[in-house]
Amino acid sequence: MTHQVPTSRHFDAAYYRKYYENPRTRITDDAGSAALADFIFSYLRYLEVPISRVLDIGCGTGLWREQVRRHHPAAQYVGVEKSAYACRKYGWEQGSLATYRSAEPHDLVICSDVLQYLNQAEAGKAIRNLSKLTRAAVYLKVLTTEDWENNCDRTVTDRQVYLRRASWYRKRLHKDFLVCGGGLLLKKDAPAVLYELEYLA
Repeated sequence: MTHQVPTSRHFDAAYYRKYYENPRTRITDDAGSAALADFIFSYLRYLEVPISRVLDIGCGTGLWREQVRRHHPAAQYVGVEKSAYACRKYGWEQGSLATYRSAEPHDLVICSDVLQYLNQAEAGKAIRNLSKLTRAAVYLKVLTTEDWENNCDRTVTDRQVYLRRASWYRKRLHKDFLVCGGGLLLKKDAPAVLYELEYLA
């Protein structure tokens, strides 16, 4: 099974049924979401990063909203989605990571499975925008060429994406972020202290 460069993606009802609602083909389940959220929020708590504003950009059906409420019930959660269908169904704000603006930065920005749907120019712009949107941390998940070749289950992974090597992302993220593992990025000027081997240079 080979991947396909996306042409025109509308992220309609069929897309959400396949990747979010169908138990056989969905991207994650409640247990997986909870385990990941436990890690992310526990590590941010360890780093003493306060969480009062969370931006979930490319939020889909809102899998992260319940996890934010579970760990930080008083935090403001903002869901942004490019799909007009999802915005109508779930009540999200419509927008794109490449161009979205916020009046003030968020403590945590969640960006899960978004960048692989953007062409190279859009993806570069989106990565630069991540730094403007967050005050402290980003959770980033993106399918790379290496993941397609070695790591993902192709039977349940969307093939219509732009695949780029992990080094392409690392080069662009390095300017503003420290890579802490598990998809967690810490902004270099964040109000947190990391020992030298707690992140990858």
